[in-house]
Amino acid sequence: MTSEEQPAAPAPAPTSLANRYGGQKRALGGKAKRNLLIVALAAGIGLMAWISTSAATESVGFKDIGYSTPDATVAEIDFQVTKNPGTAAKCAVKALDSKFAVVGWKVVDVGPNAADAGTDGGRTTVHRVTVRTESQAVSAVVDNCWIPDAAK
Repeated sequence: MTSEEQPAAPAPAPTSLANRYGGQKRALGGKAKRNLLIVALAAGIGLMAWISTSAATESVGFKDIGYSTPDATVAEIDFQVTKNPGTAAKCAVKALDSKFAVVGWKVVDVGPNAADAGTDGGRTTVHRVTVRTESQAVSAVVDNCWIPDAAK
């Protein structure tokens, strides 16, 4: 007897989701995984280097303590500065009016100080600065403090 060849079963129609969004994605190959690992390690090493060098630089901190406005042309600002006792710093202070506009501005030099000055072994010192204003100030604050460059 001869057997007749049966036609092959038709392939199943692709699902509508596969037609719409594409088939399954291929997994990353070994070379791509290795390259991704190398890039991640290099980024981690770079981040650690940046953190270690930024922590080594000298820093200065400041805190507003209070202010007073004796008259319409003067504001007094009390603030504390925390820094290395042997380091000089500069602080920008400003006086503000009721609309938060700057009505007075001054850059103050905070020189090096002895270990017995202030608190915390000479690291934290308190300062009072008088700023001339062009109109009545309702508040006064320290805007920023920094360690000046030695080359300037």
